[in-house]
Amino acid sequence: MTNSLHPASATVDPDALEHTDLGTQRSRWATRRMTIKSGGSKRKALFDRQAKTRAANEKNDGDQRDPEAQNQAASAGDEGEEEDEDEATNRTVFFNIPLPDHLKDEEGNPILTYPRNKIRTAKYTPLSFIPKNLWFQFHNIANVFFLFLVILVFFPIFGGENPGLNSVPLIFIVVVTAIKDAIEDYRRTVLDIELNNATVHRLVHWTNVNVSDDQVGLWRQFKKATSTFFGGIWRAIQSLWSKKAKEERVRRKQLKLAPPEEEPRASIETQRTKRNIRDSLASPFGNRDSFHSAANDIQMTPVPSPSTPHIRIQLPEDEDARRVQALQNLTSDVINYQRPVQGARFKKDTWKSINVGDFVRLYSDDEMPADIIILSTSDPDGACYVETKNLDGETNLKVRQAVRCGRPLKHARDCERAEFRIESEPPQPNLYKYNGAIKWQQAIPELSGEPEDMTEPITIDNMLLRGCNLRNTEWVLGVVVFTGHDTKIMQNAGITPTKRSRIAREMNFSVICNFVILFFMCLIAAIVNGVSWAKTDSSLYYFDFGSIGGSPSMSGFITFFAALICLQNLIPISLYITLEIVRTLQAIFIWSDVEMYYEPIDQPCIPKSWNISDDVGQIEYIFSDKTGTLTQNVMEFKKASINGQPYGEAYTEAQAGMQKRAGVDVEAEGEKIRAEIADAKVRALAGLRRINDNPYLHDDDITFIAPDFVADLSGESGMDQQEANEKFMLALALCHTVIAERSFDDPPKMKFKAQSPDEEALVATARDMGFVVLGHSSDGINLNVMGDDRHYQILNTIEFNSSRKRMSSIVRMPNGKIKLICKGADSVIYARLKRGEQQSLRKETADHLELFAREGLRTLCIAEKELTEQQYRSWKKEHDAAAAALDEREEKLEAVAETIEQDLYLLGGTAIEDRLQDGVPDTIAILGDAGIKLWVLTGDKVETAINIGFSCNLLNNSMDLIHLKIDESDGVEVNEETMYEQAEKELDRYLHAFGIEGSDQDLKAAIKNHEPPPPTHGLVIDGYTLRWVLDERLRQKFLLLCKQCRSVLCCRVSPAQKASVVAMVKNGLDVMTLSIGDGANDVAMIQEADVGVGIAGVEGRQAAMSSDYAIAQFRFLQRLVLVHGRWSYRRLGESISNFFYKNVVWTFAIFWWMIYCHFDITYLFDYSYILLFNVVFTSVPVGLMGVFDQDVSDKVSLAVPQLYRRGIERLEWTQVKFWLYMSDGLYQSVICFFVPYLFFQAARPVTDNGLDIADRMRLGAYVAHPAVFVINGYIMMNTYQWDWILLLVVFISDMFIFLFTGIYTSIESASGFYYHAAAEVYGEASFWAVFFLVPIMCLFPRFAIKSVQKVYFPYDVDIIREQERLGMFKHLSSTPLDKEVVGDHKTAGSASSSNSSNHNNNKKPRHQVFGSVDEDLRPIYPPSTATRTTTHQHSQNNSDSTGYTMNRMSLEVPGQQGQQGQQGQQGHRAGRPSLDRVRPSYDRIRASMDQVRPSFEASNDFTSAARLSRIESSHSAIGRFRPRLRGLSLTKSAHN
Repeated sequence: MTNSLHPASATVDPDALEHTDLGTQRSRWATRRMTIKSGGSKRKALFDRQAKTRAANEKNDGDQRDPEAQNQAASAGDEGEEEDEDEATNRTVFFNIPLPDHLKDEEGNPILTYPRNKIRTAKYTPLSFIPKNLWFQFHNIANVFFLFLVILVFFPIFGGENPGLNSVPLIFIVVVTAIKDAIEDYRRTVLDIELNNATVHRLVHWTNVNVSDDQVGLWRQFKKATSTFFGGIWRAIQSLWSKKAKEERVRRKQLKLAPPEEEPRASIETQRTKRNIRDSLASPFGNRDSFHSAANDIQMTPVPSPSTPHIRIQLPEDEDARRVQALQNLTSDVINYQRPVQGARFKKDTWKSINVGDFVRLYSDDEMPADIIILSTSDPDGACYVETKNLDGETNLKVRQAVRCGRPLKHARDCERAEFRIESEPPQPNLYKYNGAIKWQQAIPELSGEPEDMTEPITIDNMLLRGCNLRNTEWVLGVVVFTGHDTKIMQNAGITPTKRSRIAREMNFSVICNFVILFFMCLIAAIVNGVSWAKTDSSLYYFDFGSIGGSPSMSGFITFFAALICLQNLIPISLYITLEIVRTLQAIFIWSDVEMYYEPIDQPCIPKSWNISDDVGQIEYIFSDKTGTLTQNVMEFKKASINGQPYGEAYTEAQAGMQKRAGVDVEAEGEKIRAEIADAKVRALAGLRRINDNPYLHDDDITFIAPDFVADLSGESGMDQQEANEKFMLALALCHTVIAERSFDDPPKMKFKAQSPDEEALVATARDMGFVVLGHSSDGINLNVMGDDRHYQILNTIEFNSSRKRMSSIVRMPNGKIKLICKGADSVIYARLKRGEQQSLRKETADHLELFAREGLRTLCIAEKELTEQQYRSWKKEHDAAAAALDEREEKLEAVAETIEQDLYLLGGTAIEDRLQDGVPDTIAILGDAGIKLWVLTGDKVETAINIGFSCNLLNNSMDLIHLKIDESDGVEVNEETMYEQAEKELDRYLHAFGIEGSDQDLKAAIKNHEPPPPTHGLVIDGYTLRWVLDERLRQKFLLLCKQCRSVLCCRVSPAQKASVVAMVKNGLDVMTLSIGDGANDVAMIQEADVGVGIAGVEGRQAAMSSDYAIAQFRFLQRLVLVHGRWSYRRLGESISNFFYKNVVWTFAIFWWMIYCHFDITYLFDYSYILLFNVVFTSVPVGLMGVFDQDVSDKVSLAVPQLYRRGIERLEWTQVKFWLYMSDGLYQSVICFFVPYLFFQAARPVTDNGLDIADRMRLGAYVAHPAVFVINGYIMMNTYQWDWILLLVVFISDMFIFLFTGIYTSIESASGFYYHAAAEVYGEASFWAVFFLVPIMCLFPRFAIKSVQKVYFPYDVDIIREQERLGMFKHLSSTPLDKEVVGDHKTAGSASSSNSSNHNNNKKPRHQVFGSVDEDLRPIYPPSTATRTTTHQHSQNNSDSTGYTMNRMSLEVPGQQGQQGQQGQQGHRAGRPSLDRVRPSYDRIRASMDQVRPSFEASNDFTSAARLSRIESSHSAIGRFRPRLRGLSLTKSAHN
C-alpha cells in the first residue's frame, strides 16, 4: 500500500499522486458510525491529547531519550488527558521505559497489581470444596433442621436411641449431593487446568517493569500443594481401572524425573524458506504486497488509521521546513536502535505465567492466551486473520491490523530495543470496542536535535482477544494489556451461578408449613405432658416413679424436644434423598436418549446441572440467539437472474412453510421436488463438464442447480445470453475480498476463506461454473476462466459498510480497459443505474428478485460500468486526497466513492439461502403450540433477523410488525431525558393500541395470564433503543408491550443487554425462562435464565460449557422441553405431594397414640418399623413414580404439545395440591389408627395359657401393616403407568413388612418384648379384618373423587389418554420417531437440503461453515422485510393476501430494448431473447405468490418489484444523496 493512503498531513499535492503505484488499494473507514462520545468526540479527544502532549514535552530541554525526561513527558501528557472518561481507572503499560516515580513504592516495585492470567471458572478448589459445598448445602433450611435433630439425639434425656444411626440419612444426603456437585464442577476444573497450562511463546531474559518478580506466598504455596496432593490421589484412583489414566500417570512421573529440553523455534527467515508450496498458497504472506480487509466483523471505533507519523503537527509557517518534510517522509518505528541488547529470546511458557506488559509471539492456529495489542505480523501490511468462534460462535475469518509503529519488530532483539508506552482504557466487557494509544519518541534521521513525540491510536481493530484463534497467518508479535479475569471474554462470562429448581424453592414454604404444624404438635405434647405430671389426683402421680425432668415444667420442656425427635418424619429427610436420586436418574435418561444424539459430532444431550430437570417442564419464555443457533452458519447460492433470465432450482424453508400453512402435504411435495432437483443436478453437472473439464468442480460442493444456465453458458440460447452469463460469473469472481486456498488432493480443491459467508458462497459458485479464483498477487487476482489462466489487475477495492450497503472493485481487464464492478443491496444498486437505460431488464430483474425474496432468499444485485483512463485517474486523485484527511476521513472517502459508483449497468441479481438448522421451523411451531413464547436476541441487523423470523415460522404473513426505533443522534452530546421522553411516547402509542396503559394493574393481570398472545403482532427493537426502554422508568411499559406480541426480535444487542432482557421477563412476569445460544456472547443470558441450553456444535463451546444442558441441534430442544421437561416436572410434582402425604399418615398415627399415654413420647411402633418405613416400606414406589411414570408417551407428547401448558401454568405442584394431599393424609391417619385401635381393644391377642399379651407394639403392628398397604395403594392410584417394575416393587414393599416382621420377631435377642409378635398378631381374625377394612375406608374417597373428576371434569391429559386408548395415535407408532422429532432430511423442515442427489445422505456442508456475521460488515445486503405499525394490516380489497405487487409478465419474447447510449458499453446488447422453457422452481413460487403475499411488502426495505421500479438513479450532489435515499419509503403515506 502506498504512503499516499495515510499521510501525516492533510495537505496533499494532487500532482504528486499521479505517479503513485496503481497496486490494489482498499478504502477503509469505520464500519459503523459511532455516536455520542464514542464518535467524533473520541477522535477529537485523541488528537487533542496528542497536541497537548507535544506542547508539554516541548518544555523539556534535555535529551528526550533520558528516562527522567520521559517520565516528565508522560506526566505532562497525563495531566492533559482531562477529556478521558474514567481517568482514574485507565492503565498505562510501559515497555523498556522506567516506571514514573508515582507508580512505584518505596522499594521501587510497581504499586499497581494486575490479575494473574490463571483463570478459574469452577466453583470449587480441592481446598475450598468441603467448606464451600457445606455452606451451600446448609442454605437449605431442612438440612439445618436435620442437623439440629442429630445433635438432639446425642443427648439421651430426649429419648434418642442411636445417635450414629440417626445421623446416617443426613450424612448420606450431604455426601451424595457433594459427589454430584464435584462431578459437575470437575468438568470445568479440567478445562481450566488445560487452558492455564497451555503453551505460548513468551519473551524471557528481559525486564517487564510493569510487574514485580513473582514471589509465591505461603498461602499460594499451600493451595498449590493441596491441589497437587488431591490431584495425585485422584489420578492414582483413576489408574486402578483406567488404562489410559495409568499410562498418563507413568508419563507424568517420567517428565518429572527427566524434563525434556525445549527445541528452539526456527527463526522467521528459516520458517519462510522452509515453507512448502501448499503453505505459501494458504498464507497471505508473500502472495501480495497489499492485501487486507478493513471491514472487520466488529464495531470499530471511528478513529482514523493514518500512515506515519500519527501526530497533529503545529508549526510556524516559515520555519523548520526541513523538519516538516522529514516528518512527512518518516516511517513510524518504536525501536531505539542505539539501545544495547541483553540476549532476550522467546521461550515456551504456560498461559498462567503471562503478565501484563509481556511480549508474546503467536503462530498459526494458536489460541490467544490474553488480550493482546498487535505490533507486527508475517504480512507486510501488518494484517492477520482470526477466528472468533469461541467468542461469538462465528467461524468466518476476521482481519486485524498491527499498529504501524510496531511493524518493524521481527525478532526478540527488536523487542528489547522497543521503547514505548500504551495508554489503555480500563477493562470492560464490550467485545466490539477498545480505545487506547501507543506513544513513543522517535529521532529524525535527517536532523539532529530532540526526538519527536509520536502517538498512534489503538482500536479494537488492533487487538486480539483471548479465546480467538490465529488463522492464515504465520506469526503475530504482540504485547499483553489485559490478563485473566480482566480479558473481555472473562468479563462477559460472569460468575458461574448456583441454580435451584422452582419446585425446590417453593417446597421450602411447604417445609416451613410442616415446621409450624410440627411445632404445634410438639407444643401440645409438652403442655399436656407437663399438666399430667402436675396433677396430684391421677394414677400417674401415685404409680409412676417420677418425671424425668424433676418438675412438671421441666418435663414439658424435655417432652417438647423428645416429641421433635419422635415426630421428625413430618419433615422427611428421605424426601431429599429420594429427590436427589430421582433427579440424577432423570439426568441419566436425558443423556441416554438416542433421539437427542447427533452422530456427526458424537454429541448426546448432556445435562450439566442435574437438579433443575423439573424447571425444563415449566418454561414459558425461550430466548434464542440466531447465529449458529437457529441457522447452520452455511450460506448457499441458490438462484440468479441474469440478463432477465431466472436460473436455479431450490426448495427453501420459507417455501415449505408457506405450503404447509396452505394445507399442502409438504413431505410428499418435498419428495417430488427433491427428485426434480436431483435430476436437474445430474444434467447441470454433465453440461458443465462438457463445456470445460474443471478440476475444481466437485459434485457435492455445487449448490447452484441450473441446467438452463449451463445450456445458456454453452451458447444454446445465443451469443447475447452466453456473454451475459460469462460477464455475471466473472463479476462474482473479481468483486470480493476472499483468500483462496488450494488443497493438493486428487482431484484438487479450491477453498475460500472470507470475512463474509455470503462472499464465500458467491465465489464458490463462480468456481463451480468455471470461473475459478486461484489466488492473489501483489496487484490483482489470478483466475482460471473456463480453462484459461488470466490475470486481472485490481486497481482499487471500495469495501462494504453499513451505510454504503455495497462494495466495488475497479479492475483493469486483460485488454487494458478499466471496469468498475459493484454488488450490493438491490435498492442501492437500482438507485445508481444509468437513468433511462435497461428499462425492460430492470423490471424483469426486479420481478425475479421479489420472487427470490419471498422464498426466504437473501438477494443482491450485480452491476458494472466501464471507465476511461482519464475518469479513473481523476477519481483516484480525489480518493487519495480523501484518504489523506485526518478530519472526517470516513465521510470524505464515502463521498468520493459515491461519485464513481454512478451510471451503472445492471448485470443481474443473486439469491443466497441462509440455511436454517434442520427442523427449526417445525420446532418453533410446535413450541408455539405448547404455549411457549420464543424471542430472538441477536447481534444481526433488523432486516436479517426479520427475514429469518419468516423463514422459521416466528413471523407469518398476516402479522403486523411493531418497530421500536429511536434514531441515533449524530451529535456529540445526547440529552438523555429527551431520549427517555421519545421512547416513552413510542411505548404509550403502541400500548394504547392494545387498550392498556402500562400500569401496575396491567402488570398484575399480565402476570396471571399465561395464554399466548394472538398471532397478530410482532415486535422488533434494536440495541440502541433497547438501551433506553430497559431503564427502570420504562421497563414495565416495554415488558407489557412485548407481552402483547407473539414474537419479539431484539437486534443489535450486546451480551449484557441479552441478559437484561432475560432478567426483565423472568423477574417482571414471574415466569420460567430458558436461554439457548452457541457463543461466548450468549453466556450472560444462558446464566441469567432459569435454564440455560448451549449448542455444542462445530462452533465454539463456550456457551455449552456454561450451560445447564448441552445439545447439538436446536431441533432437540422440543424433545428436551416437551418430553423430558414435562415428564420430569409432572413426576416430581406428584412424587413430592405423595411423599408429604405418606409421612403425614405415619406421623399422625403416632400422634394419635400419644393421646392415650399423656404424650410421654412412647413409640407406637417398634423402632425397626420407624427406621424401615422411609427406607423400604414406602420410599421405593414413590421414587419409581418420579423416575418412570408416564401419563402419555413421548410421541404423543410431541403430537399434542398443548399438554405442556399445565407446566407453564405450574399446576402440577401448587400449595392447594399440597394442602389437599396433607388433608387426605390426615384423614387416612385417623382411619389407620382409630379403626385398628377399636378392633384391638375389643379383641386382644392372648397366649395359650390365656394371659393377655396386648401391648403398644402389637397395636402398632395392627396399625403399621394396613398403613403401608394404604400408602402404596394410594401411590399406585396416583400413578398413570402401571408397568411390571412398579407392580413388582409395590408387591415386594407390601410383602416385605410381613416377611420382616416374621423374621425379626423370631429372634428373641433382637426383638425383645416384640418376640413372637408375628405369630400372635397374624393369628388374630381382628387383624385381618382391620387389614382389609382400613384400605377400603382410606382409599375409597380418593377413588370416588378421581373417578368423578376424570368422567365429568377431565384434564387435557385424560382426554388424550382416552383417545390413545381408542387408537387415535396408532399412526405415531408406525412412523419412525425421527420424523416426529423433525430433522431427518426427508422432512419439510430440511427441504433446503434438496440439492443433494441423494437426500438421505447426511453429508458435510458444501461450503465451509460460517457464522451469520455482524451485518454491518456483510458485502451482501439481505432481503430485508418491512416493519410496520399496528394499523392497516390488510389490503384495500379486504383480503388477507392482498394484491401481488409484481408486474405480471409472460415468458414470451419482449420488445426490443432501446439503444443503451454510453460510449464504451458495447457489451450491453439492445435486444435480449426471453427463453420459453420449463423452470419448475420459478413457476412454483410464481404460482404460490398468486395466493400468498406477506403483509410487509410495502416496506422501503423489502425487495419488491413495485418498489424497485420506482427507484431511479440521481445526479444530485453527494452531500444530499444519502438523505434522499433514506427518506424513500412507499409506506410514508400509509403512516400519515
